Amino acid sequence: MNSRAQQSRPPLERMLRIHEELRRGALVNCTMLMHALEVSRKTVVRDIAFMRDRLELPIEFDAGIQAYRYTTQVNAFPTVNVTEGELLALLVAQRALEQYRGTPFHHQLEVAFGKLAGGLRDKISFSPADELRAVSFKNIGLGKTDLAVFNALSAAVLRHEEVTFNYRKSGEKQSAPRHVRPYHLANRENSWYLVGHDVERDALRTFALPRIGDVVGGGATFVRPEDFSPEKFFASALGVLGGDGDHRVVIRFDASVAERVREREWHESQEMRELAGGRLELRLRLGALVEVEQWVLGWGAAAEVVGPAELRSSVRKTAAALARLYAE
Repeated sequence: MNSRAQQSRPPLERMLRIHEELRRGALVNCTMLMHALEVSRKTVVRDIAFMRDRLELPIEFDAGIQAYRYTTQVNAFPTVNVTEGELLALLVAQRALEQYRGTPFHHQLEVAFGKLAGGLRDKISFSPADELRAVSFKNIGLGKTDLAVFNALSAAVLRHEEVTFNYRKSGEKQSAPRHVRPYHLANRENSWYLVGHDVERDALRTFALPRIGDVVGGGATFVRPEDFSPEKFFASALGVLGGDGDHRVVIRFDASVAERVREREWHESQEMRELAGGRLELRLRLGALVEVEQWVLGWGAAAEVVGPAELRSSVRKTAAALARLYAE
């Protein structure tokens, strides 16, 4: 494939450019578009035919000026047709983007939303301001991720290319080099993680993106195992960290917090049992206990670990350490 073809714009971007040139009344012909878009004459003709026949844009070739033109005024590019309810959902999604303000993702999400919403103006007129005043989103502890790291890893995941990077394990000050076959990017607990095969350790590992640096992509290609799936990988995890264990976790909650526990889906394995006095028992089946211990401690004295014994013992030791810390 030649360099010109490799650099050509995606079809939608090409057609948006053609639309803008036609809308402003520029002299639009195949020669001009071939140079502007860096594509062949055949591609230009195909794009214009699609816009005219499939998108029903009023394009015609004017032999007098030897150029294409719009026969009637067109303000917006007709990307999608939506119902009023779907538009409301899209606008609610825009409000949800605010939770990413200040992160590397906010600008890209805002641009992508703008492209989607821009094509709707001619399809429906609707003012949802009153409804949206009642909608807000707030996540605590959004993960900080370098956009360059995210882009490099996402490209490697899509292309099935090995990567190398420096990784700092939690609690350590120094980073160490890793050679990884990236399988999947996951947003869990408001932060991004890479799941991949660590070549040197010959095992699946989970890497927190905020602790990844100096990513080098373009490595050897690989075939992702057919039996790998994100759902299967995270099935034994309460949040991010799964494991090979088979722990039957039982936690009892006071009536003061039981309603909040009932209202949410914590894990696909969960079972709830009502107890006397409005108390609640929650049962989970997990592959590791580190995350569930931290989660239980977050409920304070309103949650009691019944089993397994090793989890109850670990929580007891942490509670004793907290008691000493806050003794005075």
